[in-house]
Amino acid sequence: MKEIAIIGQTASGKTALSLDIASKTNSIILSLDSLSVYKEIDIASAKPTKEERGDIIHFGINEIYPNEKFDVIQFFDCYKRAKEYAKNNNKNLIIVGGTGFYLKALVEGLSTGIKENIKLDMSLKESYDFLYSLDKEYMSKIASNDKYRIEKAYAIYKQSGYSPSKYFELNPKEPIAKNLEIFEILWEKDELRKRIKLRTSLMIKEGIIEEVLFLEKKYRRAPNCMTSIGIIETLEYLDGKIDKIQLEEKIALNTAKLAKRQNTFNKGQFKNKTSNIIENLNSDIIKYFKI
Repeated sequence: MKEIAIIGQTASGKTALSLDIASKTNSIILSLDSLSVYKEIDIASAKPTKEERGDIIHFGINEIYPNEKFDVIQFFDCYKRAKEYAKNNNKNLIIVGGTGFYLKALVEGLSTGIKENIKLDMSLKESYDFLYSLDKEYMSKIASNDKYRIEKAYAIYKQSGYSPSKYFELNPKEPIAKNLEIFEILWEKDELRKRIKLRTSLMIKEGIIEEVLFLEKKYRRAPNCMTSIGIIETLEYLDGKIDKIQLEEKIALNTAKLAKRQNTFNKGQFKNKTSNIIENLNSDIIKYFKI
């Protein structure tokens, strides 16, 4: 059994490439997408349709409902189930998607012992400044408005009594997926922006407004997934704050910003990877499976 990961910016063609490779290499697919895990979010997540998936087994898609929680630990469970299925059925495994944090956690592991977040008892800025004074090296890698990671760092300090750097030194991470081959799709910035605009236009035509209307009626706006790109802008449209043309422009703009962040993350976090334009990457992956 072989297992690989296909990464790339949003709208880079990861899904189509993974489906093509899976059909040629007797593989199953594990989605690495934090929005595709939700049932009933089909257009906003740009997840592959049932027709596109065909008879290729997928994990990490339609795992939970929008009002249920999903985190990296649950993603690990998805990975373990996918790998078990692949082994038992003599299949290969392709991990594909844009949620780089999940992949980083998979190949590097997570330190154990910190079970839950502790609410900040200071403002976000005060908490960041306090943690920075304790652990400049660690906190300099975190943005001062990154509430999630600041809360995580604060939880480590409050529960262990150690700075994050010291805690991770004493509690080394255990990789979940060792020796995972990573393949990255590359696009020129202007070409990717064209693809993003095209996909955004398609989302509007396919009915993202109706999908978000349904989600809001059923789940209200409290679930985390309701703040995702595509959904949050559509809620603005439904509130009458922007018109349909502005809706399409805003989704495309925010998606392009996401693509930039993904590119930066992938460059900084995954050093040992094969990067190429999509046509050549297809050949690179097929060659790897034949080795």
